[in-house]
Amino acid sequence: MIFLIFVGLIIFQRITELVIARKNEAWMKEHGAIEFGQGHYPAMVSIHTAFFIFFILEVNLMEKNLSDYWPVLLALFIFTQAMRIWALASLGRFWNTKIIILPGANVIKRGPYKIIKHPNYLIVAIELIVIPLMFNAYITMAVFTLLNILILSIRIPAEEKALRELTKYESEFSNQGRFVPNLLNKCDN
Repeated sequence: MIFLIFVGLIIFQRITELVIARKNEAWMKEHGAIEFGQGHYPAMVSIHTAFFIFFILEVNLMEKNLSDYWPVLLALFIFTQAMRIWALASLGRFWNTKIIILPGANVIKRGPYKIIKHPNYLIVAIELIVIPLMFNAYITMAVFTLLNILILSIRIPAEEKALRELTKYESEFSNQGRFVPNLLNKCDN
């Protein structure tokens, strides 16, 4: 029962995010935004959908139970959800599951984007480890962590290329790595 409630809440959250993403996509495209990365997007959606299917199957077919470390893992999961909301709220209407860039838009450097370029991708990477570990689903954790690394190795360069082409992204994040704190820029302030 705990498993079904946990998975149900996450799936509900993801569906809600897709609704928000669609509204944001429509608004951005009405204002002249351009979409990039259409070639890899179906693979990304497939990976995230398959994650839930494999997770549910592994837990049910292999009769996995709640981890002994669930309080720590739940705390980490709740932390990632707070970070996820912070990242999405910081981007506002510019947040999307697709790479959609509004030419000439100001680069967002508030919230977690002050410290890290791609906080949402880091959050998802942590979730793909923590969620399966909550129920000892080690196979799901290993397979989808590797698949996530693969898709992000395509996704992040495509997103950064699009941002460089249509915004002042390069100059805004010139001293910051992909997942490295922006310590150099903080020293300048």
